[in-house]
Formats: sequence, C-alpha cells, structure tokens
Amino acid sequence: MTKHTRRKAITVAGLTGLTGIAAAGPAAAGERRGVPTFVFAAGANGVSGVPNELVLRGYRCVGVDLPGQRPADAQFRRSYQAPQDLAAFATEPSPLAGVTVADHIAATVETVRRAAALGPVVLVGASIGGAAISLVANQVPRLIDLLVYDTAFCCGTLPTPGHYLRTDEGKTTQVMALLEFMVADPAVVGAFRSNWRIADPVRLAKAKEAFMSDSTDAEFHAFLNSMMPDELPGKSDVDSRGDLRTWGCVPRVYVRHLRDNIIPPALQDRMIREADERTPRNRFRVFDLDTAHVPTSAKLGELLDIYDRVARSL
Repeated sequence: MTKHTRRKAITVAGLTGLTGIAAAGPAAAGERRGVPTFVFAAGANGVSGVPNELVLRGYRCVGVDLPGQRPADAQFRRSYQAPQDLAAFATEPSPLAGVTVADHIAATVETVRRAAALGPVVLVGASIGGAAISLVANQVPRLIDLLVYDTAFCCGTLPTPGHYLRTDEGKTTQVMALLEFMVADPAVVGAFRSNWRIADPVRLAKAKEAFMSDSTDAEFHAFLNSMMPDELPGKSDVDSRGDLRTWGCVPRVYVRHLRDNIIPPALQDRMIREADERTPRNRFRVFDLDTAHVPTSAKLGELLDIYDRVARSL
C-alpha cells in the first residue's frame, strides 16, 4: 500500500461561500479525547461488517443496523432456504417496503451520536455506503472526526452514484452483472430482491469477477452469504453531494482499490479530484490497495493497517 502523492493545487475561483467555512464548520477532532470508535455505515444489501482485528488493536467498532435489514426484520425467510420456494420468494412483501433512504441515514446518524459520546468517531463507508456517509456528515459534522471512503461513491459535481456510473470513467463497471440475481418485481415486494444462493456457474462467475476477481471461490461464496437478499430501492438515485459548509470541513480519507470492477479506478480518481476541487483547503488523503471491490482476507490486513494509521493521527 502506498499513500498517493498530493495532487497539484486547484484554484478556488468560483467556489462561492467557501471563505470562512473553517470558523463556521465542525469542531476540531481534538475536542473529543479517548479511544476512537469506527462506525461502519452499511453498504449494499445491509453489509456493514465489523473487523475483529480493529478491536484487538484497541479500537471500538460498530456496524450500523438499518430499518428493514436488522436480524429481526425477517429478510431470511423460509422461502429463501433450501430447497427454495422461488414462487413465494418472488412475491412475499419485504420488510424494507415503506422504508426510505432518509430512514437509513437517520439510523446512521443516531449510531454516530451514540459513538461520539464516547470519543472520536471514524465513519467508514464502502461502495454505496460512501453516499451515506456524505449525507450523515451533512447533518452532524461536529460529531465526526474522520470520514473514510473505502472504494466508495463520493458525489461532487454530479448528484448521485447513478450519474457517476453513467460517465465515461464509470462505463467499464460490471455492476450490471448483479442484476442477473434479481428474482422479484420491486413494485410487488417493495425492494430490490436478489437470490444470492443460486448455483448457476455462469452468473456466479460474473458476480465474482465484479466483486472479488482476485479471491478464491470459498471467500467469494462466504461474502455472498453475508448479504441480505433485499435492498432498498433508490439508493443510487438520491442526491448525495456533500455540503461545503458541513461535510466540506470534516477531514477525509479515500482508499482506492486498484482492481475494482464495480467502481473503476478511473471513476474513483474522478470523485477524489472533484471533492478536492470543491474543498481545496481540505483535501483527501489517498491510499492504494491492490485488490478488487471486496478485499480478500489476505488484503484485509493491509486495509486495516490503513484504518489503524489514520485513526492514530486523530
């Protein structure tokens, strides 16, 4: 892993309202003392895994439980077991029906509030979770000491993750391969429902190439089994731009995944560049990880080394 060299300076011409942000922005990280807490915002399909290794390194860690994706919310129903009842699975209402992106952001904000009462907060978002942490930082910047975008969406010039995937930099994304796992009409069940337990070797190979091209089959299957079948519709279409007056004042880190086939490296670079142009006095610290969208167990240790390093700088 290597830390990127700082990018060339960008002029602040045209950035109205930027002057004076530092005075009006969030409190300095040093105002909260003690052991940092890592808060892991949920990514797609409720994944917000907490790495035990960070706890063993002396940090507190918590994953955000979201409405409709908590263990008690019955996403893992009988029809999803084996043998599967695919007819029932395609029509049973989702616990996410009626839940909104705003509800998910509110749950994340509440977790950050509770963590901030204990000490410094490092808010981590991977993939679509990057859009979430920007929205959380818009609301409670004073409670967040560091934002970590782990190969994640950070919307700047364009409003939504969906817009970014349609750019020239995003055109090589393999995210469309995941649509082949969908088994229900969202209008019927109230969610995007995927059957991650299929055994079709062609579709599994496509998904592995998209998610974990450098992993073993065993690691990839373990990852699939960590994902809930239902996902909230509309996440990629919500305006997730950071507010210069709030999000723009929180220190931030970006971890680039150099083999990512979901958020291609060129798209990661574009979002980093745009964020730095918007807040030239608060630029990303950028680190590289030579892995796919979802890191293998071998690369996870290197990722946690980065997390450890940036947390110790608080």
